Amino acid sequence: MADGRSIKDWEEFYKETDIEAMPWFHDAIDPDLEEALDALGITGGSALDIGTGPGTQAIAMAGRGLSVTATDLSESAVNKAHLRATGAGVEIDFRVDNILSSTLNEFYDVIFDRGCFHTLDPDNRQEYIDKVSGLLASGGYLFLKCFSHLETMEQGPFRFSPEEITGYFGKEFEVVSIKESVYHGTLNPLPLALFSVLRKR
Repeated sequence: MADGRSIKDWEEFYKETDIEAMPWFHDAIDPDLEEALDALGITGGSALDIGTGPGTQAIAMAGRGLSVTATDLSESAVNKAHLRATGAGVEIDFRVDNILSSTLNEFYDVIFDRGCFHTLDPDNRQEYIDKVSGLLASGGYLFLKCFSHLETMEQGPFRFSPEEITGYFGKEFEVVSIKESVYHGTLNPLPLALFSVLRKR
């Protein structure tokens, strides 16, 4: 990972840190995800939230009528997200799972990644793409949010240009759109990001 965190480090972070203090905490649906769902007319079906963290996006998708599975490699993250979902009155299938060695065997209509891919070491990226492609139903959508190559802060995950996203995902996915955006959270200013809509071929 770009910030050097191991699975153990992520578990300790989620165990010891208040959800609301996390840099990526955004207690509402990500505006880019909302725009994409609205534009595509997606109001139901199955969804997978990879690296759910605080669970806010899984909760938002469930609130829009999707049947949501949400995963994270940190058990503490999953436990905290589950409590948050219970408080919000939505039902989500939370699981401890590492996408690179995932035990999931369902197909999903939508997959949302708001910060997993951009933490992966380069050697793991193709494995990630293969796993995600294998979990998407034919014609399903991957919504991918990652740091933009235009972001200049020293810390944080890997950065990507639109051309790099196309290079990585273009074989398995039709690149519907890639737009410059920001990563909504608790940082000020908000980091620059890319939001990609990718359709499984």
